[in-house]
This record gives sequence, structure tokens and C-alpha cells, in this order.
Amino acid sequence: MTISYQQLIDAFDPLELEQRFDGDFDKGINVCHEICDRHAQGERIALIHTGLDGQTRQYSFRTLSERAAQFAHYLKSHGIGKGDRVAGLLPRSPELLITILGTLRVGAVYQPLFTAFGPDAIGYRLQRAQTRLVVTNTEQWHKVAALDSRPRTLLVGTPGDDVAADDHWDQVLAQDTVFEPVLLTREDPCLQMFTSGTTGKAKGVSVPVHALLEFWVYMTYAVDLRPQEDRFWNVADPGWAYGLYYGVVGPLSLGATIHFNEHGFTAENTLAFLQEHRITNLAAAPTAYRLLMANEELVAQYPDIALRSASSAGEPLNPEIVNWMQRHFDCPTADHYGQTETGMTAANFHTAEHPRHAGGMGYPLPGFRLVVLGAEGQELPPGETGVLAVDTDASPLMFFRGYSWGEKSAFQDHYYLTGDMVLQNDDGSFAYSGRDDDVITSAGYRIGPSDVESSLLEHAAVVESAVVGKPDAKRGHIVKAYVVLGSRHVPSEELAEELKMFVRDRLSGHAYPREITFVDELPKTPSGKLQRFLLRQRAAEEAGSD
Repeated sequence: MTISYQQLIDAFDPLELEQRFDGDFDKGINVCHEICDRHAQGERIALIHTGLDGQTRQYSFRTLSERAAQFAHYLKSHGIGKGDRVAGLLPRSPELLITILGTLRVGAVYQPLFTAFGPDAIGYRLQRAQTRLVVTNTEQWHKVAALDSRPRTLLVGTPGDDVAADDHWDQVLAQDTVFEPVLLTREDPCLQMFTSGTTGKAKGVSVPVHALLEFWVYMTYAVDLRPQEDRFWNVADPGWAYGLYYGVVGPLSLGATIHFNEHGFTAENTLAFLQEHRITNLAAAPTAYRLLMANEELVAQYPDIALRSASSAGEPLNPEIVNWMQRHFDCPTADHYGQTETGMTAANFHTAEHPRHAGGMGYPLPGFRLVVLGAEGQELPPGETGVLAVDTDASPLMFFRGYSWGEKSAFQDHYYLTGDMVLQNDDGSFAYSGRDDDVITSAGYRIGPSDVESSLLEHAAVVESAVVGKPDAKRGHIVKAYVVLGSRHVPSEELAEELKMFVRDRLSGHAYPREITFVDELPKTPSGKLQRFLLRQRAAEEAGSD
């Protein structure tokens, strides 16, 4: 029976939540045990993997537990243990999961590296974290080889003549399959993340063991993951926070089966995967949903897709996507909000009844108190726009304590400042306006780019859009939109004018884009997040040349 959001909050007990885990967060706990070993009875499946060869293979919790023990023995044999960083530069493969689990088994800290990174991004992260080991494959080796200095390397796959890795995966498989898990305590780090770089240089985030609690809450209450019946797929790459927190660690902590698909993301491949594996519970970034919507003609070719629920995170989910998913798959799609630093902190819940606002971020997760702060650091009442902040004194699931190497101060008294501009509705939910440097001030009006982008997306010709402020002598800034069109539409002045009036009719006379530039693609981070700061720079350069 579905409960109300308030009932969910009233029933939440952090101490009772800790008792769901075998270990003691204060006396000793091992993350690999909690997300793998304790589910290893019988042949319960942990991973379903589809490789580039098209073959699908299944791996039980028991098998992965044994492989994790072997990897832990390998690490220990090289003096790698508690607190040491171990990086995985691998595709979504069984070896990637074994690397994660084995690192956690030995009490070390797993560090994800996205396979689309170049040598500079990889080298920066390895140097910052003083990483002890990189696990990679022959396809990625040239990036590691290009580094001026590198840690120990472990190679997966058949080495070529130009590969000079220190060790080979066979050395892992030769180890004993029994390894006593190393115990950590609440604040000990288990993951070494880096922010996505949407607003500048990537910053280090050391994730402590007790983040398991937040991961469990999000998967259970927001995603509504039902481990005994759901077929769950998080499309996000484990090289990033959403894919690692909620595509690997979170669902495995519930004993759920996860899916890895090594094929690159396309609309056709995604629809085929959803149908073949009978996925019932889906998580992805808005980019993925937009791509499906842009290829609507393919949907009819996959009539047996059986989605029960879908979740989105990474950037605001446009209301039109929610409506499209409901029309075509009879599937409710919920927008969720979070950061690498905090994990997910707000959601439209699949498990709880509450008012749902089109384009809204939703309500605070149990264990978090979110507030809106004004320019003087004061808490603002509903209806006023300010910076979203976490009240750390009243948020027992908050695990972020500061950036790993002090790159930036993100705290003001007992508040963590997210840098995102929002307003709170009267019912306690939040609406996203943009990053604090994304909000556009035009002729005295403060305009959030998200609303303008959502309106543009409702037009049949638009696949994606990004809205920024362009410097203007009269208004301070004007609203400028960069628009990606669908394949059947051609850029023209007439279409640009049509889009302007389309948004003006839906929003207001001050919030519509006064300039529109058609582009082939938008600048994004490797994880798919929009880099508006690059477009702001472009708009400023355009204003200068004007």
C-alpha cells in the first residue's frame, strides 16, 4: 500500500536503518561484505552482462565474492590496503565490478575513471589521489602509456607488443578465493570521486563508508527498487557518481541484480536492451530520455518493453519527457536531484504519494533537511529564490565533509551550499532554477534557464537546447538559446522566430529567448551534463564582436 510522503518522513529512523546491515558502522564494517558477500547464498544473480560480442553472461553473488577475494589477495601482495586508492579504467565489464568489490574487500578506496577521459584528465586524477594501482585493458592502455608518470598497472585482456603493463589479470585469477574482509568505520573513505567539472576543474570527493545508508534510502524509497522482482538497469556509466553510487553499490546493497551493457548508447540499442532483458525499473540521465524521444519512430518496433518505473538525475528533467514516457510506455518517470558531494537529496518519490510539480525537483529524502538561503545566509520562506543548502545539523545521512584536498570551501556555518538556485513551494517541494552563475538577470528580472529550455523542448523541432545570458547594453543580459534540431528540421530565421514566439506564449514576455542560434551539438562533460559556462563564454564573445 502506498503511503504519503509525510508518513515516510515520520517513520524514518536512522538507527533502525543501520541495523539493516551486518556490520557496525562505529565498530567495524566492510562494504564488499555488505553489497556482495551477504547475498552470496545459493546462486542468486548479481550481474547480467552483455558484451561487445553480443553474448549475455550471468554472474552470481557467490562467484563475484570469490573473485573479489582473489583481487583482494592480489592487492595485499603488493602492499595495497586500507586508505590506498585503486583506479578502474575499464568498460562496463565483469572485471570492472570485480575491481570495485575486491578493492572494497581489502579496505582500500575505489577510484572510478571514465573511459572517455583523455590522458590529461586521467593523469590529473591519478596524481591528485596518489593512486597506487590502475586496472585497465588494451583499448585504454595508450592513455595510461601517455602519462609522464603512472602507478602500478594491471591489464585485463590479451596484451599487445606495445603494452608494458606491470601485471596481467591471470595473476588475479591465480589467488585464493577466501579473504577475510578488512573492517572500516563510519568515516573511513571507500570511494574516491571527482566532481564532473561543470563549473571548472574537477574537485576530489572522498566518500565515507556510511554513505551506504544514503544509497540504500535512495534506492528503496525514491527509485522503488524491489530486489526480488525488479529487473533494474541504470544506464549511467560507473565512471561517474550516479552510475557508481546507484548503478552498482546501491542496488547491490539491496541484493538486487544489476545490468551492464558494453555497447555504446543509441536509441535503437537502448530499446532493444529494454525489451530483451525485460527491464522493469530504469534509471538514466535526461540526455538518454531525450534521445529516445527524438527517435520516437523506433518505439513501435519494440512492443514488449515492460517498464514499471523510471528515474532521472543529472540535470532537470523536462516535463515533456515525463509526458512522453507515460504516453509511450505507460511508465511514470520521476526527476531526482543530487550531487557527487552529497548523493541524491531530493526526489519525486515512486513509493510515496505527494503533489507532483511539472519540472520540479521533488521533496527532501529522509535523513536530509534542505533549505533555501538568501544573500545574507538567512533561510528564505517558500516562494523566494535562493541557494539550495543542506542543513548539516539536521541531516543524519549527509556524508560530505569537504573536498579531499581543500580545493574549495562549500560550507557556511552549518549549511552546505550546493551552488544551485531553487525556490521552495508551499508544500515543501523544490523547483530548480539553475546554477547560481546560470541564473540570468535581464532588465531586473531573474530568469532560470531550466524553464526556458523545457518550453523549447515542447516544440516538435527541438531535440535539445541550452539557455544562457548574453551581455546586453540595455538589459544587462538577454536570454540566448542554443538549439539542436531534429533530423527532419532545417535551421532558418523563420524557425528561430517561431521558437521565440512559442516560448513567449508559454512563459512570459521577459523570459523568452531574444536570440536563437542553431548548433549541431551542445558542449557537455563526459558524463553528459551540460557545460553552460562554455556557452556563456561564447555568448560573451558574440556580444563583444557585436
